Amino acid sequence: MNWFDVTLFGSSFVTLFVIMDPPGIIPLYLSFTGGRPQAVRKRMAWQAATVAFCVISVFGLFGQKILDYLHVSIPALKVSGGLLLLLVALSLLTGKAEEPTENKDVNVALVPLGTPLLAGPGAIVAAIVSVQKAHGAGQYLGVWIAIVAIHVVLWLTMRFSLGIIKIIKESGVVLVTRLSGLLLSAIAVQLCADGVRGFIAAKP
Repeated sequence: MNWFDVTLFGSSFVTLFVIMDPPGIIPLYLSFTGGRPQAVRKRMAWQAATVAFCVISVFGLFGQKILDYLHVSIPALKVSGGLLLLLVALSLLTGKAEEPTENKDVNVALVPLGTPLLAGPGAIVAAIVSVQKAHGAGQYLGVWIAIVAIHVVLWLTMRFSLGIIKIIKESGVVLVTRLSGLLLSAIAVQLCADGVRGFIAAKP
């Protein structure tokens, strides 16, 4: 199948799946969409997936050029993304994300769900590297189908996670929110640590 590189498709899809973690986004999605009508939650699922796809696509096409133009290194991208995620985690832990001005009026499907939670530094770097590995039409097709496929999986995961709310109710969503904040803060610190190690390793 010269027109389609199955190997590169598989490696790109698995890498993005592990980094973007569709099952892991469920508690965060439930936390940020808590208290909204089901129709709104459904709409926010595809909005978040669409925003993430657009961000990943832009960086997949022009990511390295953008970073080079701005003189931004990969470690710097990781540290900045980690700090941003830490702010989101603190809002979840303190409950500020549940205030009406934060939770009811602002479209959290765009920020922070679409980016940086789904299209975060790790996913952006993975997309850039996968596109750089591709040579020829078949490999490019494999990479881009993998990018499309992972976002379809993300949308389906969030879309059908709404049934969980019927079981755990809104009080359960509050508990999930606190646990999500704790886990997200750990992810944020790990991103910052990886970025710092990258800075140290890059020193001559």
